[in-house]
Amino acid sequence: MQQPVLSVITIVYNNVKDIERTMLSVLNQSYPHIEYVVIDGASTDGTKAIIEKYQHQLTTFLSAPDKGIYDAMNKGLALAKGDYVLFMNSGDEIYDQHTVSHVFSTAKDADIYYGETEMYNEQWQSLGQRRHQVPDKFNWKSFKYGMSISHQAIYVRRSLAEAYDLKYKYSADIDWIIKVAKKARKIVNTRQYVAKYLVGGVSKQKHLDSLKERFQIFTKYYGLLPNIFNHLIIAFRLGSYFIKHRRTND
Repeated sequence: MQQPVLSVITIVYNNVKDIERTMLSVLNQSYPHIEYVVIDGASTDGTKAIIEKYQHQLTTFLSAPDKGIYDAMNKGLALAKGDYVLFMNSGDEIYDQHTVSHVFSTAKDADIYYGETEMYNEQWQSLGQRRHQVPDKFNWKSFKYGMSISHQAIYVRRSLAEAYDLKYKYSADIDWIIKVAKKARKIVNTRQYVAKYLVGGVSKQKHLDSLKERFQIFTKYYGLLPNIFNHLIIAFRLGSYFIKHRRTND
């Protein structure tokens, strides 16, 4: 059976500090069947010049104004031609150079592959594993106690991937993953670290707005009363974790 093609999509806007690190984590993969799509929101800080250094290794590079992070992701998704898609946004990394090979070697023909994420701070120092450990078995109900899989740690069959719902400004990725999971028939836990995540993205900068959107999304899929009950459990777990570790590691 022919190995699948993975479309890696990176979106970036004015992140000259981190974009090269992210790109190299993709370009240095040992897996040979990767197309790389980079979407830049018309950066003005030197980001575009760094991307252009590697333009000959990119499948597609687009630099133009957009309407926000999920509009940029939709542009990338529309340009992707691979069998699977992975969003690896500026500041984050694929875990190591053999990660993609290892992901696809765990099982054949899955609709979703997922794995664990390691958190990093602005100085690129490891904060360890996320507070939400990935579920042993994942389905569309698995997010009821929080987003247990990072967006950077989920490989999705492209034919199942709808456009992001732009009515959500901060948490459309949660809605997107749940939609995909509801359609997926075969979901594989790779049981390995697959991504490195830089804390402090848009959802952190607009944390309250992000939480409000998450509550709306979870209510839509899980119901209001169950969602209220689940959030009491989320709050208890968060408080317990913070008391023990003095950080949240979301």
